[in-house]
Amino acid sequence: MNSNKMFFIFILFFSTMISISSNSWFGCWIGLEINLMSFIPLISKSNNLLASEAALKYFLTQSIASINFLFYIIMKMILFKNFEINNMISMMINSSMLMKMGAAPFHFWFPNIVEGLSWFNNFILMTWQKITPMILLSYYFNKNLLIFSILLNIIIGAIGGLNQTSLRKMMAFSSINNLGWMISSIMVSENLWFFYLFMYSFLISIMCFLFYMMNSYFINQLFIMNMKPMIKISLLVNFLSLGGLPPFIGFFPKWIIINFLMMNNFYLMTFIFIMMSLIMLFFYIRIIYSSFMMNYFKMKWFKFNFKNNLFTILNFFSIFSIMGIILSTMFFF
Repeated sequence: MNSNKMFFIFILFFSTMISISSNSWFGCWIGLEINLMSFIPLISKSNNLLASEAALKYFLTQSIASINFLFYIIMKMILFKNFEINNMISMMINSSMLMKMGAAPFHFWFPNIVEGLSWFNNFILMTWQKITPMILLSYYFNKNLLIFSILLNIIIGAIGGLNQTSLRKMMAFSSINNLGWMISSIMVSENLWFFYLFMYSFLISIMCFLFYMMNSYFINQLFIMNMKPMIKISLLVNFLSLGGLPPFIGFFPKWIIINFLMMNNFYLMTFIFIMMSLIMLFFYIRIIYSSFMMNYFKMKWFKFNFKNNLFTILNFFSIFSIMGIILSTMFFF
């Protein structure tokens, strides 16, 4: 971590605080712009050509969304009284926020950009960069547009990841799917959204950390690696938790969201959520297939291990994932 990178990460965090604590739309827009300008140097720092391309694509999409956002908040100031216009403006502000966070149907830039980033930048893009647009979305949302977007997110996230071999693209489609859950949680309450985001960030951080330590970017690399059984079990547990299987902690926020959807008579939507979660589990299991088979072709010359302190942290997180049901019953009581 050099001072340059530390500075931009600090500005990145600070800009989110500006946006979410601002009392005017214009202040929110300024925060978003600072956020964009601090994230681009983080992406394009490496000498990789893909990273430079990703930085340019990210800049273009975010600036288009920002211009739209600015245009519609100015229109809102001028034409505030007219209800029909107001309804249209809410749709437009929502769509610019959806574009900023990479939600469907404005998701096309997201997997392409993810492919050019390092695991650390991916982690920031999939978690922290979602906070500002989500909170701005909760201030002024158009229910019909959001329900349409939720369904698209859930379906595209599940089906898009099926034919991928790149781990980064798989995680990108997983992120799009989880955005669907997050948007539905923010329609219920901000606390539930915060809880879901916290759980998702926790699980994604473990995944990105594991893949970064193993220097893995494609599925076939996981089959070649001669990993210790404990590392494999850790990978298995955390992926199943991310998929939302019941004994693990990742199931708990999804359970609450499904509960709220059922209470509000969104039966078809709940059915789609659950069916698409099965597809998500299918491609998570493709990633951790080598973890299931403890005895498979190993390259004897390729030994892989973590430093002891990192391994201890990883085991602790995995135990936290397994204790999901115990922790969730404690929360309920």
